[in-house]
Amino acid sequence: MSEFINNISLRRKELYNFSAGIINGGKRKIFIEKFQNAINNLTPADVVYVVHELIAEQFSVEKVKTHIGKILNIFYEPLKNYNRILPEKNTFLYYLEQENRVAEKILSEIKALLKTLNKKETDFKNIKNKLLKLFSEFSEFEKHYRKKENILFPYIEKKDNKYNCLKVMWSFHDEIRETLKEIISLIKNDNFNLREFNKQTGKFFFAVVPIIFREEYILHPFTLEILDDNDFNEMLIQSFEIGFAYIETPERPKNNISNEELKKNDLKTEEMFVNLKTGKLLPEQIILLINNLPVDITFVDENDVVKFFSNPKHRFFTRSKAIIGRTVQNCHPHESVHIVEEILQSFKNKEKDKARFWIQMKGRFILIEYYALYDDSGNYKGTIEVSQDITDIKMLEGEQRLLDWNKSK
Repeated sequence: MSEFINNISLRRKELYNFSAGIINGGKRKIFIEKFQNAINNLTPADVVYVVHELIAEQFSVEKVKTHIGKILNIFYEPLKNYNRILPEKNTFLYYLEQENRVAEKILSEIKALLKTLNKKETDFKNIKNKLLKLFSEFSEFEKHYRKKENILFPYIEKKDNKYNCLKVMWSFHDEIRETLKEIISLIKNDNFNLREFNKQTGKFFFAVVPIIFREEYILHPFTLEILDDNDFNEMLIQSFEIGFAYIETPERPKNNISNEELKKNDLKTEEMFVNLKTGKLLPEQIILLINNLPVDITFVDENDVVKFFSNPKHRFFTRSKAIIGRTVQNCHPHESVHIVEEILQSFKNKEKDKARFWIQMKGRFILIEYYALYDDSGNYKGTIEVSQDITDIKMLEGEQRLLDWNKSK
């Protein structure tokens, strides 16, 4: 057994040296010849660990992201030939891969239209309209990325501490999102710029297609190694809050909770009341109260760990139970995590006690505020994030002192 472990360790060390050499500008042919044996015998888990170590040891996420395509192109054949375990039917990963199949069909249709668009004699307007429809359809794939970021990634982080590769993948998700917005904007523009459009669509395909492969030949096999059936069942249940891209909504799985446990949880004794100093409430009353406030609330403790989030009827930002216990830094894409760090550090140092942002999203005006929490002794105990749709509030004028439901409908 120790010999087998040492072989894994040696192989990963050689794969690391190979990858680092490629990033540092080493000659591809020379490095492939030198590390051919390690490359031929690599596993999906090897790739996950190597990417993690590249970022942990000497390279930034941006640097790895820039060169990861060259490295994984060399790893392509061994990964493709690896005897990977396929996800079982009707499971979380199975549905992710079903979504990929539909996405690939849309990408294939787009690719064919792009060729036609660049021909001299073509019905330019008609092709543009078809492309707009298809790229708009691809926006539905956002649900797929959100399930990965908010459900799958947190479960991986809890089971294995070698998860830097997730930062790289999330960064590609964000790149795809921004590129897709740019493409749709270009198509809608009356002064259509074909050259810029070709540039952006090339960037789009260069990101989307490899991510599907990396997801199914690296991330999913690795996930199947470290997570169990209960994890996958929980993830599938949480998927229904985000939804499914393209595919028919599957049958919701049952929670594996016995009737006795349910009865026990429903007991309403005096011991179950929570003393809030200004009143006592049952847990279910607290949940109703918080979830019916017109705001999204997330609580992060003094160790930067997400401990709670509210579940209002209309949510602006994706949340799932998988993020509970996750560091707040890992809940944000790499490109914006420095802002979170700055806010938290200023709260801990008592330089600031609140931060405010506002954005426009889907035609609504969203206010996002962060508040530092201190105990009676002034010790930092965490941060609360509060997000609110203030579109209608901004439009208020004058006064309304009387109840007038009919006019406000």
